[in-house]
Amino acid sequence: MCHEHPAIPVLDGVINKLALPLSLATKAAGLVFVSGLPPLDVATGDLITGTIEEQTSACMRALSHVLHHSGSSLERATMLRIYATNTGHYERINRVYQTFFQSGFPSRTFVPVASWPMPFDLEIECIATSI
Repeated sequence: MCHEHPAIPVLDGVINKLALPLSLATKAAGLVFVSGLPPLDVATGDLITGTIEEQTSACMRALSHVLHHSGSSLERATMLRIYATNTGHYERINRVYQTFFQSGFPSRTFVPVASWPMPFDLEIECIATSI
């Protein structure tokens, strides 16, 4: 199978600096697969460690950024997974999450997890169709 790893401005630098063995996005078979994204500022690459609402918004902006640079968009998302360290944040995450979709929601799974080796509370991964 032929696949491509699109260049993602700013965020690729974060992945390289941390020496993480992953690609932010992989394009294959007309789809874009986006790795789990923590709450990263798309302008600076800094980790957002604020409230769960601030972290959710940052994750969604990072997801939109990666999809855009991969030839897709949030509107073309077909499946998302939200990984969160606290199920008590579910409603607060949903309130922010739903503001990023104007014409219906993609399929989604909410997965509780223990923690990450960095100070953030959620990651969001996605599968979307290419434009």
